Parts: sequence; structure tokens; C-alpha cells
Amino acid sequence: MDRRRCLRVLGGAAIAPAVAGCSADLPAEAVQAWQGPAASEADLRRWALAYAILAPHSHNLQSWVVDLRQPGEITLLCDPQRLLPETDPFSRQIMMSHGTFLELLDIAARERGHRPEVELFPQGAYASNKVDARPVARVRLVPDASVRRDPLFAQVMRRRTNREAYEPREPAPAALQAIAAAAQAPGLRTGFTTNADNASMGRQRAIAAEAWRIELTTPRTIMESYRLLRVGPGEIARHRDGLTINSPMLRAMDMLGLFDRSKAPGPDDYATKSQLQQFNEKLAATPAFFWMASEGNDRATQVNAGRAYVRAQLAATAHGLAMQPLSQALQEYPEQAKPYAQVHELFGAKPPQQVVQMWARLGHGPAIGPSPRRALSSRA
Repeated sequence: MDRRRCLRVLGGAAIAPAVAGCSADLPAEAVQAWQGPAASEADLRRWALAYAILAPHSHNLQSWVVDLRQPGEITLLCDPQRLLPETDPFSRQIMMSHGTFLELLDIAARERGHRPEVELFPQGAYASNKVDARPVARVRLVPDASVRRDPLFAQVMRRRTNREAYEPREPAPAALQAIAAAAQAPGLRTGFTTNADNASMGRQRAIAAEAWRIELTTPRTIMESYRLLRVGPGEIARHRDGLTINSPMLRAMDMLGLFDRSKAPGPDDYATKSQLQQFNEKLAATPAFFWMASEGNDRATQVNAGRAYVRAQLAATAHGLAMQPLSQALQEYPEQAKPYAQVHELFGAKPPQQVVQMWARLGHGPAIGPSPRRALSSRA
């Protein structure tokens, strides 16, 4: 085997965790936001927003934009340049990601004795198939001595989306109860599957594996992820978003032109096969799954599902548990039609009236670092 071919093969094995968006030892400026607001921050809105920008977002796109021109108000908008048209064609997951932002904003404001008044889509909701320039929400922070602090605030800085392999031990029943309680919302059902239901666990692993295979081997969907890859400290620090790769081998390959981000790998390429194998191994070791299904699927429901999900993730964090969304089977592009139907049938949801908004791996994961975050100043 010649040296060039050897590098390609070795590199393929390292691409798998990177495309999943996992990397360690990121540049300090890329994760500066995780230090929290400056002690000197006098504007309550900016103080609370410093926590809101730590919310999880699909593909780590961070499509949140805030308008602070109106005193005492925060207007939240969606950046139309930061969408996922191939894997999230109706921007359902983007709207959920705005819900996670609003929930962390809410929790942070309560920490400072303010009651958030959130008005969703004050100028009207988006159509079901597009996002436009109208705001997602308008928020007023009202002083209220009766407001109670939310204990989940303590988990905001600790929250991670953990894509690593989980330990085989199952979550404790008390932890599952706490997650379900945290995620309670009108019109939303939640559930868990553990190894006590071996048949359902096997079915879910098979659906998740097939959905991941579809996304990896559909050129336009895997290229959407490739376009959001940030390779090496320079790109990571410059963008502070997307999916990060910071391993020395991949950085060297990229510099040498041996890691081609301009075209999708073939279904039989080593890079594709190794990613499938690693993902299947993680699924096989996953001890539990968590899901949420809603009545209806309008824009407000999507946002509120995001709010419920981040609360579930914060509660999981409080109990030492990790979560990773299994978003592929819930995506509405044509190639995913079969996994989409299967996962909805499994959880007793009948689209379009009932929709599975979230499905996630759940378990005890290894310690990982935070993901990059764009500065608050880049959004306001």
C-alpha cells in the first residue's frame, strides 16, 4: 500500500467522531462563552442571554439572532442563512433549537428574580415549509419577588450533547422520573425504553442504524454536514459553530489536501463503513432511549418541544446522565420516509396529528468538553 493510500485509510477511521460533531481541546476563544457572563454585565438581558446561547442547536448552527433595540425587551429571530434545507427541510428542528434557547433564557432570568413573559410569533407564525424575517418570540423580563429560582440553572454550564459510547448500566428509576417530570408540557408525551424491554430496544437500534446509514450515503445530506465541518483551531476559532475536527491526523491530512470536503464519500468507502460500524457499536451499548411526542406540529408546538427537551437534558445532567439526539429518523426528507414511519409507529404517534419531536440515546457517558459558541455580540 502506498503512503497516500495509507493516509486515506487511516484518516477514514478518524472522520467518524468528527462528523458526529465531537472534538476535544478546542481553542480557548471558541469556548469562551462557557465562562458565563462578565461580572460587570449590568444589562439583565445580556446577562440572561449569555446563558441562553449555551443551548443545544441542530448541527450546532446557532441560528439565533436577538434584537435589543426596544428597552426592556428581547426579540428573538431566526437567521435564514443558518438553516438545514437538506436534513431539516421544514425547519422543525431549527424551531426546536429556538425553544432550547428560550428555555435557558427563562431559567437564567428567574435566577435574577425576573419573570419572563414570552410571546411566540408576535407577528404571526411561519408557514410550515419556510422561515422568514418575522420574530420567533418577544420576551419581556418583569421583576417579580415571587419568582422561584429553577434548580436546573445549576446544570446549564455543565450540559453537553454527548456522542461518545455510554456505559452499559441502566439509568436509575429516580433519574428517569426526574427527566420525565422536567419535560412535562401540555400536549407532550414522553417515554423511556430500557433493556427490560429487549424487543423494543432491538427495534430502536435497528431503526436508528438504518436512518444513520441513509443520511451517510445520501450525498446531499452528508454534504450538508461536510459544509459545516470546522477543521483545526483556526477554522474552529473563526467560526465557533458547526461540527469540529481538531485531531492532529485529520488536521495534517486537511493541510496536505488528503481530506476532501468537496465531495461525499461513497457508500463502500472506508470512511463511510467505519462511521457505520462505530455508530452501531454505540447503539449496541446504549442502555436506554428517551422520546417525546406532541399533539400537533405547528410552529409553537415545535418551539415548546425544544423547551421541554432542554429541560429533560438538564435533568439528565443533574443525575450524571448523557443524552444524544437520534435526529436522522425524525427528519422529513424523502429517503427517511421508512424509518420515520417506523419510529412513529413504535411510539404510538400518528402523523400529521401526532409527531415524535425528539428521540435520544440516554446513559452514563464519559466526561467531554463543551462545543464552540459564537459570541453574544455576533447575534445582537
